[in-house]
Amino acid sequence: MTALNKFSTGQKRQTNKWMSTALASAILLSSLGTGTSAFAQTTVAPTAAAAVTPAAVENYAAYLKENYDIQFSASLTKASYIDALAKALKIEKTALSSDTKADSALTAADAVSLAVRAAGLKELAYSYPQEKVAKSLAKANVNGQALAPAAAQEIAAAIDTNLVPASYYGLLADKKPATAELASTLIGKALSFTGAYKHYLGYVSDSDIYGKVYQAWTASSLIDAPELRKVVDQAVKQSLVTGYNLKDSRFNANFDPARSLTYGHSDITHAIQLIGLLKSEGLDAKVQFEPKTSAFLYLKEWGEPTQTPDYKVVQIENGNYIAYSKEYDLSFEFATAADKEAFDAVINKFAKKNEENPKGLIYASWWQPLYYSANELKGYQKITNNYIAKDHYIAQSFSLNDKAADVAAGFKKIDPSVSVTSYQFWVDQPFFNYLNGESK
Repeated sequence: MTALNKFSTGQKRQTNKWMSTALASAILLSSLGTGTSAFAQTTVAPTAAAAVTPAAVENYAAYLKENYDIQFSASLTKASYIDALAKALKIEKTALSSDTKADSALTAADAVSLAVRAAGLKELAYSYPQEKVAKSLAKANVNGQALAPAAAQEIAAAIDTNLVPASYYGLLADKKPATAELASTLIGKALSFTGAYKHYLGYVSDSDIYGKVYQAWTASSLIDAPELRKVVDQAVKQSLVTGYNLKDSRFNANFDPARSLTYGHSDITHAIQLIGLLKSEGLDAKVQFEPKTSAFLYLKEWGEPTQTPDYKVVQIENGNYIAYSKEYDLSFEFATAADKEAFDAVINKFAKKNEENPKGLIYASWWQPLYYSANELKGYQKITNNYIAKDHYIAQSFSLNDKAADVAAGFKKIDPSVSVTSYQFWVDQPFFNYLNGESK
């Protein structure tokens, strides 16, 4: 999956005392210079508010191709399908079938049975008594007498759990061949059952999405990751960077890069209002809450910091502090690329400060909001993220492109054992201006 799901900001509310001096120094490199933007900002009109509908149907085939290099031809064999299942689900082929080299054509019924095993549902399937099997198979007009008992149980469980969507029921009878679309869908659904597909709380259009996001915020806490902090804290002490972010990759959204972007902030009320704003502007999207911790240099002249469970400081040798603050990223996967493009205009109109004490903006809007995309968008600028990882934790800082090599080399100098990954992505124009030293 694209590493962008691991990226975040450390920008804080600009009403804070330290923010008036540092403007979210959590991730700004101390060596950044000034520069000019390469793109003129464009405005894309959002879709009509009345047009809010659940975001696009899952494209499992595209997901498998992008993330696992799995692509099916029109003619499927049992062996090729087992290979693909084992690769995507990271399981042994023998756990799926004792006949892993069969070059016979793959039937839809066999594809479903194998997917049930890959999805971890076989014990559920084998708990089905005959009468329950018959009742479940009747939903799909499948004759259980034509199937082996275990296969009948597996298909019945697949129907009841929606592992096989109703649109494919017609393929389950009379040993009909599996299609490439069915094979991709079954593997995608199996990934979902095992937590390896896209992660999201719901949709912008869901009536209960606000409570889910708020609960995710209250359940999150400061991320520690001490082994990574040893490296990046030292980078702060050496003024290699003035801050970094910590994230947990288990919360990665795994969204389609062409239709998704990620928005970072520190205030939960802002997140709730942002989702309401998107809904009011007719933009629907999947929503994933990704906890993060922003660590940044807090200067002693800013005064004695106030500590809370969500905001900790540690004094360093020169009398300054490293502060650790609880934040979040919201990742959105829109129904279309056009809706993704429309996001920029909505934020600039309703969630970006251009003057002190503005009216008509959502709560806690920033001078330089941060949101970013894995693919190029007009009006966005390319920068670099540099990160190191340990287990499922990520420590990262980002920079203008011409400073990235220095950051990566600095991390390696502090700890030669770490592997530094650097990649480029596209960030909104106001935040790019901030990286170039502009305060507004």
